Amino acid sequence: MSPHDLEQPVLFPALFEKPVQAVFDTSHSSSDGGAVLLHCEDQRLGLISSVASELEDIRQSSKSHFSLEDLLRQRVLAIACGYPDCNDAGILRSDPVMKMCSFRSPVSGSSLASQPTLSRFENSITSDELDAMQEQMMDVVIASCRKRYGKKSRRVVIDLDPTDDPTYGSQQLTFFNGHYRNHCYLPLMGFISFDDHPEQHMIAAILRSGLAPGTECAEELLDCLCQKILEHFPKSRILIRLDGAFSTPSMLEWLDRAPKVDYVVNFAKNAVLKRRAEKLMKEARRLSKKSKESEKLYGEMRYSAGSWKKKKRRIVVKAEVTRYKDREPRDNPRFVVTNLRLVPKSVYQLYCKRGDCENRIKEMKIDLESGRTSCNSFEANQLRLTMSAMALILIQELRAEASGKWARATVASIRNRFLKISARVVESTRRIVLHMPRSFGLQDVFRQLAASP
Repeated sequence: MSPHDLEQPVLFPALFEKPVQAVFDTSHSSSDGGAVLLHCEDQRLGLISSVASELEDIRQSSKSHFSLEDLLRQRVLAIACGYPDCNDAGILRSDPVMKMCSFRSPVSGSSLASQPTLSRFENSITSDELDAMQEQMMDVVIASCRKRYGKKSRRVVIDLDPTDDPTYGSQQLTFFNGHYRNHCYLPLMGFISFDDHPEQHMIAAILRSGLAPGTECAEELLDCLCQKILEHFPKSRILIRLDGAFSTPSMLEWLDRAPKVDYVVNFAKNAVLKRRAEKLMKEARRLSKKSKESEKLYGEMRYSAGSWKKKKRRIVVKAEVTRYKDREPRDNPRFVVTNLRLVPKSVYQLYCKRGDCENRIKEMKIDLESGRTSCNSFEANQLRLTMSAMALILIQELRAEASGKWARATVASIRNRFLKISARVVESTRRIVLHMPRSFGLQDVFRQLAASP
């Protein structure tokens, strides 16, 4: 398509009092003017440069126009701005704001990398480099959290959660999973939070095969995270919250051995647990019948499974009867295994807070499209998942600087309100000016984010 074709107007002859024409002829303009905010956060964190430092460049320097850090930065910022595919490089490589965020002159600077260059980059990363990138990502996030929350935080919470990543091609290590009824990967997502602060910070994203057991990579990840956390927060205790897929004998033994670690883990119901919780369930049924509403009670017991080496562990019980309109009452007993000494209700409520990490995973999958694991190579797909995690980290850091409702806004809201801003870029000898709409309604918040240290 020639430039002349691009400038042909779109006509709206009968919609308004006068004929309207839409002409795409504004040069040096971008629809992602707010991407400079992400660039500021990355420079403050040093995230992309730290992660890129683990990559070994084996290319011939005379034939390489872009460093590996340039390529990683281009992909991460594009994903954060809503361009998850390498194909999107075709329209972004000349975008003045994206060029500026890659340390190029927005007007006179050379274009960014093309789709073939980025695809070669994605398929060149080794498994050892991917492991090192994950560790660097952890270090950056923990260092940032120490700066934000202080090293005297009393409790650091680790939430791990597996999720499904459906696949539809011939990707390596994708298998049919009977539980999800699809060919898929099973990524393991890790998040950390501090004391009573609501934000759960993305800290690890590990791609696993479609038939991976729940605890695959979990012990190694927890061991690494606990060491790093205690190094930066020596006075804190660590609380680990896990769902039922992690309640294996070996995982529980690891949790009991780990220093300065408390845990609360969902535990699948069985005949013995239901029988021992029956007294509490009877009382819950009685209360529900009387009130005609859902009712719940909490209790505890000491229990030992036949596969456990340890004689007994503490099990907290939630005896619940649920009632919904036009439905029969339904028993809903739940059990968690824990070493916490809090009263049963507090233990279970503490466990329930882990459910919020599922919202972070939804942001990864829906807003950042982390499921674009369509490469044939497993390593390339792990890189794509890592880059989506890095994009989430940058956006989380950005919204952490916001105030009011924006401090808990979704990734989509942050992107649509603060990144997707039209900007005309003017470059002179002395400065670069981004001309944004005067009618932009969140100028005060934008200034606050731009001024954050």
